[in-house]
Amino acid sequence: MLSELKPAILATIVFTILTGLLYPLAITGAAQALFHRQAAGSLVESNGKVIGSELIGQNFTKPEYFHPRPSAAGNGYDAANSGGTNLGPTNSALSDRLTKDAAKFRDENHATGPIPSDAITTSASGLDPDISPANAYAQVARVAAARGMSPGSVRALVTSRIQGRDLGFLGEPRVNVLKLNLALDGK
Repeated sequence: MLSELKPAILATIVFTILTGLLYPLAITGAAQALFHRQAAGSLVESNGKVIGSELIGQNFTKPEYFHPRPSAAGNGYDAANSGGTNLGPTNSALSDRLTKDAAKFRDENHATGPIPSDAITTSASGLDPDISPANAYAQVARVAAARGMSPGSVRALVTSRIQGRDLGFLGEPRVNVLKLNLALDGK
């Protein structure tokens, strides 16, 4: 019996060291060497102080800032509670929330016509840092009025911050809300 257990125990120890220690260290080292900024969290600094990450949304609520898409992660953009609501299309709670959020978006932005879907729907992670260009353009009038800027200059700022599809074909065009709001503060 011991002769059968010994190889199993040794294999467990060897594979634990290989896959639980050496492999993660090698991958972490390679990530730090090749993609240091991304491996460190893609942190955004302002005046030498870290104010956020390009990868995790923040809940901007003041009228002079562009607002992110709604978050279902805890109390809004709580990375410890990342996740969607898992509410299906026939769930009345989802329908009620969408109706309420659409009315709020229309009221805040004096929006008429169709509302961009990402203005009222949450992302799968609840931490999405980006909004669609249509969502950003729908907020231009509110932001411009709150800052005393011309809508044309705010619209131009949005246009300059649109990120295209990754590798030219992956994903959708998007605007990083944190970077856009920092650019506004720099004006």
